[in-house]
Amino acid sequence: MFKFIIKRILVAIPLLLGISLLTFILIQATPGNYFDTLKLNPQVSPETIARYQNLYHLDKPLMQQYFYWLGNLLRLDLGYSFFYNCPVSKVIAGRLFNTFILSLAVLILTWSVAIPLGIWAAVRRNHFVDRILSFCSFAGLSIPSFFLAMILLFAASHFQILPLGGMRSANFDDLNTAEKIIDILRHLAIPAIVISLGSIAGLQRLMRGNMLEVLRQQYILAARAKGLPEHRVIYRHALRNAVNPLVTIFGYHFSELLSGAALIEIICNWPGLGSVMLTAVRAKDVYLVMASMLMGGVLLLLGNLLADILLAWVDPRIRYE
Repeated sequence: MFKFIIKRILVAIPLLLGISLLTFILIQATPGNYFDTLKLNPQVSPETIARYQNLYHLDKPLMQQYFYWLGNLLRLDLGYSFFYNCPVSKVIAGRLFNTFILSLAVLILTWSVAIPLGIWAAVRRNHFVDRILSFCSFAGLSIPSFFLAMILLFAASHFQILPLGGMRSANFDDLNTAEKIIDILRHLAIPAIVISLGSIAGLQRLMRGNMLEVLRQQYILAARAKGLPEHRVIYRHALRNAVNPLVTIFGYHFSELLSGAALIEIICNWPGLGSVMLTAVRAKDVYLVMASMLMGGVLLLLGNLLADILLAWVDPRIRYE
């Protein structure tokens, strides 16, 4: 396993380089740049703009700019954000923890709800519960997340049971520790539910299908013929094999948390990386865009590696040479 992990890390390096190069070319190929906006400001002199371009090598050819950025990256320097007027690392560090809280809540909520519901629907196939869960799953997959967010925000404003946006209340600093946690959870409720709903619907359907397929296998019939309790047949013998395909999906789901939360963060005014990424693209803040895309690529590769490790842990038959 150790050799497999090292090999995957070595393979990931050229992939990340390809992602960064493609992103750099695309962002630079679009017309205009951040300094075009500065040129419209009469308080910013052309000499100042020229000095900034020379300082960050933005007056050099495209590939030279990329290699300058790559050299700085090797020194753990992500560059400078012109829009926020501070290093990119500070911009991301200030919002990363907030996005991590939202993503972790979505991950826990999705998998803790979808897996039991899928098992329940499979065990009660074609019963009333199964039909209700199937209807709810199709509805959850059909409703756009941004539309659901607007509906929940409207309901929250009407009934005044949940905050309408943000991460903290105005009197957050005056609260004690328990009240601060409750306040953050109340603000977290709407964006976490909105992001989780579609994932819960899809995973529940997949879990149901996998369980139904496994429950038809001969070894499940043999286990029941031996007189094993039904809960032991379901949760010890069937579940371990039915969950294998979902472990692979977990890797992709892990990598989608950053991008999937971006739109909902903007709608719900959650102070995460979503608004930062949108601002960076609109302002053509090239180094902030590069850092955001690099983080997405790292999460994708890390999620796939984590899924492979979990597969070997869950299923003893899987071995990586």
